[in-house]
Amino acid sequence: MAIFHLQISSIGRSAGRRATAAAAYRAGERIRDERSGKVINYSKRKDVLHTEIFLPARLDGLNVGWARDRATLWNAAEAAEKQRNSRVAREYQVALPPELTPSQRLELARTLSRELADRYNVAVDLAVHDPRPGGDPRNFHAHLLTTTREITPTGLGAKTGLDKASDKRFTEKLTSSRDEFLTLRERWATLTNNALREANIEARVEHRSLAARGIDREPRPSVPLTAYKIEQRGARSEVAERLRADYRARVQKRLERAAASSSASTRTADRTHTDQSAAPLEQRAADQRDVEEIRRQAREAWLRLRPKEAERSPNNTPDHAIDHEREVVGKDTVPLGHRPEDDFAL
Repeated sequence: MAIFHLQISSIGRSAGRRATAAAAYRAGERIRDERSGKVINYSKRKDVLHTEIFLPARLDGLNVGWARDRATLWNAAEAAEKQRNSRVAREYQVALPPELTPSQRLELARTLSRELADRYNVAVDLAVHDPRPGGDPRNFHAHLLTTTREITPTGLGAKTGLDKASDKRFTEKLTSSRDEFLTLRERWATLTNNALREANIEARVEHRSLAARGIDREPRPSVPLTAYKIEQRGARSEVAERLRADYRARVQKRLERAAASSSASTRTADRTHTDQSAAPLEQRAADQRDVEEIRRQAREAWLRLRPKEAERSPNNTPDHAIDHEREVVGKDTVPLGHRPEDDFAL
């Protein structure tokens, strides 16, 4: 099945690497490194299907033949760098879908090469490889080795692309290197899916992580090729076993976290349901207390008014009548002559 793979790395002197050696290995050619005088020869490789150098479209029609010669190009890249820890090249390694035909895979790799050359104004040295004998038969892939400096008619210019210094990226209002990486990953996924769609193949690749896609599972372990070959021979690989054991441990922890989260959600839901059930009873009790308080205030106000009304009355209501009326009011009975609105006006 089609998989997404885009690995972006640098070829640096601090790691003891040379651009000339990297180019010779990927292209399966013989190149003489002018700085050291050594000859790097990988011409016996049989898995190199296609090699090609791409230059920016803006240089079409100009005399830049030096950049189309592999040995001249990469010796120039070495000569342009003066520091011991310089980056002399950058590599983009991509997986090509095995579902595509050889010509379709080649065209997909060439499309990415042209885009990188035009995006960063660099030279792109493309090498398309078939799966090696004895390896995974689906391992069709391509190496895109690019210069870290711009290509000009007269030679290599300033640093560009991902190798441009952060302060210059900020001054020129470019995105950060991290955002540039993400943009390139998304673009490669788009190109791959377009090629699959045009070939009427249902398979698709995805550049986003499982978490970004909302998939709650652990990514499967990636076993190194060396360990994979050891197991193919029937031997035991401690590296592969450790990777698988770590994977099983991560899966178990994820299951435990999911179970704990589910239990906590259940308890929260139960508490919420209980609170909602109790809420009407508490509300009714509060409303009842409010009604009792209003009645109490009305009763006290009415009793304060009764002596004055008795004094104004021509018959002077006897004390036992007043007591009787108080008793009736105490039983929540509205006395004669009393207006309910008077209670709420107080």
